[in-house]
Amino acid sequence: WVPLLWVGLPLAAVATFYISPFFNTLLLSLTDAKPLGGGGAFVGLENYALILDDPAFHRAVVNNLVYAAVVVPVMAFLPLLLALLVQKTIPGIGFFRSMYYLPAIASVVVVALAWSFLLRDNGYVNEFLTGIGLISSPIPFLTDRWWLLGSAMAVSIWKGLPYFMILYLSALSNVDKSIYEAAEVDGAGPVRRFWSVTVPGVRIMMVLVAVLNTINCFKVFSEVHLLSNGTGGIGGRAQTITMYIREIGVADSTYGSLGQGSAASVALFLLTIGFVLLSQRLNRAEDR
Repeated sequence: WVPLLWVGLPLAAVATFYISPFFNTLLLSLTDAKPLGGGGAFVGLENYALILDDPAFHRAVVNNLVYAAVVVPVMAFLPLLLALLVQKTIPGIGFFRSMYYLPAIASVVVVALAWSFLLRDNGYVNEFLTGIGLISSPIPFLTDRWWLLGSAMAVSIWKGLPYFMILYLSALSNVDKSIYEAAEVDGAGPVRRFWSVTVPGVRIMMVLVAVLNTINCFKVFSEVHLLSNGTGGIGGRAQTITMYIREIGVADSTYGSLGQGSAASVALFLLTIGFVLLSQRLNRAEDR
């Protein structure tokens, strides 16, 4: 019974905190439930039709797609380059590795608030750019749709960079050094060795990093929410899908629609799973 206990407890936790809420969300998406109104009446696929006809949902999907299109490629390669830099065994490299990792352990709330302080209209960035004559009026980093999304992407990259650097460091330690030596003997330069030896050697880790970042990009909330002070920019045009779910589902306890919010949550789940499966399919195709 001891092995069953070790297996049963984790399974019970997964069922309680993951599987049960998932199916509850599916059921709520088929009702007209309100945040404080208990279970609603069955409405079928009406909530899905409503969100698919909602321009705000379309805009949120585009925002998430753009977010992923920028962040995922950057986070697939930039941490690898940083890992190559700190991989060298030189005096004091442990200190620099620790310093690089600090953003990863910092609270996303603290990080986002610090960046909002720097990027606001009278923040240090705008003051500096104005002082050197590059701009005549403040750049709307925290209000314009694309500037706000770009600022949130910068926060995501800055905070996630050291974590994925550690993953790449572990992958690089498994690459056979003799392959580098053979490539160097054959006359391959640093760039050639990077593309012909390093990238293939960490390809499995690169796929994992891409998948993890894709999931993070589709569920991004805190960065955009905190940078925009909860507004999602002017008119909420920089809202992500998770912000849309919060606004339409639970932000208004009286008139909010928990059913529509649940339907948007299911749509987000399907969208995320779809992109993850697509990446896995492309990876298998390359293996063949």
